[in-house]
Amino acid sequence: MESYKVIGLMSGTSLDGVDIALCEFINIQEQKWQYDVLFAKTYPYDISWQENLANLHKKDALTYIQTDINYAKLLAELVKQFCAEFNCDTEIIASHGHTIFHNPVNGFTSQIGNGAFLAALTKRIVVSDFRSLDVALNGQGAPLVPVGDKLLFSTFDYCLNLGGFANISFDVDNERYAFDVCPANIILNYIFKKIPSKDLQNQHFDKGGELASKGNFNIELCEKLNNLPYYSLPYPKSLGREWLEDEFLPVLNSFEISLMDKLHTINKHIAFQIAKVLNKGNDGKVLISGGGAYNNFLISCIKQLVKSKEIIIPDSSTIEFKEALIFAFLGLLRYLEQINCLKSVTGASGNSCTGAIYLGNK
Repeated sequence: MESYKVIGLMSGTSLDGVDIALCEFINIQEQKWQYDVLFAKTYPYDISWQENLANLHKKDALTYIQTDINYAKLLAELVKQFCAEFNCDTEIIASHGHTIFHNPVNGFTSQIGNGAFLAALTKRIVVSDFRSLDVALNGQGAPLVPVGDKLLFSTFDYCLNLGGFANISFDVDNERYAFDVCPANIILNYIFKKIPSKDLQNQHFDKGGELASKGNFNIELCEKLNNLPYYSLPYPKSLGREWLEDEFLPVLNSFEISLMDKLHTINKHIAFQIAKVLNKGNDGKVLISGGGAYNNFLISCIKQLVKSKEIIIPDSSTIEFKEALIFAFLGLLRYLEQINCLKSVTGASGNSCTGAIYLGNK
């Protein structure tokens, strides 16, 4: 049995910070792996980086290129800090980067955090740019996590991630399928940040869905959102900031109701879309990860609507670092030249071994 240690770096659309996880993978036999998250920590973004990342898509090309490099320097510093803090090391770093543009219909996707700079600064093997090859193969470039779901979390029938966007993966006749369900934390945080700061008590998100639970349900808003064309499209399909700004926000902003009522209604909209997917499938276990797993109000809404499924909220390490863990795994598969992206998930013309490799240790 071969063992590998890989650091995974993940930054999601909710702009919480950089998740870093040192993971160990043991290849038991073909297509069978064991994993262990040895150390993991989230390094929050300061206000400056939050603003930079949130607004970079509006800036000029020169600013974009410079930020791509500066973000790689930030990641390198965080890796150095992480290794010193936990007295650990690795030869391989798998970095998702931070998505700024994602428009597979027009053939492009872009994540900053320049892999060459990260490799040069850390003097490690770096795997990055995980999405571009799949998009070039006419795929959605997302979601990528389902390979890890299939090989590392096979005891669960459904893997539901409540991150910036909610996405789900599951097997049908031993073939993996996955897609983005709807916006989740990205829209809840957007609404929450509009609430006057004096009412927030230094919170950056609606902790536990407490404010949302106090709001009122607006059935008209929920129905209009449920009728958005994306929800009737067949999978594979994926969502990005562009869709949120062009399709979702105009509907949300057209309603002059309280922010608390919007929070309440959007939570129920998310639960409705998730239940619509899960209730079509067979009975089984549903693993929920991502920051939304801590949203007690959202979880209660999901449980009320989902039938004949066992909803499982795992340990905090799995909730918070599952994506960093899986990108570490995807980086390892790329390093080993094994398939790490499935056409059944993305709609690409073929499976692929995706990711750019930079040999910073040579």
